[in-house]
Amino acid sequence: MNILALDTCTEACSAALSSQQQLFSRSADAPREHSQRLLPMVDEVLQDAEITIADVDLIAYGRGPGSFTGIRICTSMTQGLALGHDIPVIGISTLATMAQMAINIHGAKQILCCIDARMNEVYWGQYINQDGVAVLVATEQVSSPDDMVIALDTEQEIIACGTGFDAYLELLERAQVISLSEQVKYPDASAMISLAKVGFDAGEHTSVDELAPVYLRDTVTWKKLPGRE
Repeated sequence: MNILALDTCTEACSAALSSQQQLFSRSADAPREHSQRLLPMVDEVLQDAEITIADVDLIAYGRGPGSFTGIRICTSMTQGLALGHDIPVIGISTLATMAQMAINIHGAKQILCCIDARMNEVYWGQYINQDGVAVLVATEQVSSPDDMVIALDTEQEIIACGTGFDAYLELLERAQVISLSEQVKYPDASAMISLAKVGFDAGEHTSVDELAPVYLRDTVTWKKLPGRE
């Protein structure tokens, strides 16, 4: 199965492709350049795998939370790529992607992911490692840092990931067992592949018409391309 993954929901921009049991990826820390960087990255990973977009069976897209502009770029580009070849899509949480990275890199058992949402708020989620896959505990939330409540086992190590911990260092003091990952600050599309496979097997993929970004804040809505209902 050929799975293409895209993410532009934070300051980082990335694309990855799983094809014939090989993983091809590109990434860059490129704020404000996502719309220029992403499609060339897609072209490069397709060329590396020696396939075309018509050969892709599933597109995984970063559905948020994160930058409103970044989420819009990711969803609109996913829509554009999927429409022409009727490729099914699956949204992958940026927080879950970071949690999966912590599992892949650190072998983490418990992960607390937190993205700076500005306006004295953070997007955050808690995850556990279940057979090598990041599984959400409770729900993803947006709140002030003071309102974060840890539901993980605070007697066991918790790996912390994301820009929220740079903006609010006091979050690391919530429990003595929280350790900050220096390697996982932003989501990377390469970690979305395994989550996409699990989601596909669970029937969570949709047609591109049902593409559903997640902002967590209710003040933003998604507008499809003209001519789409």
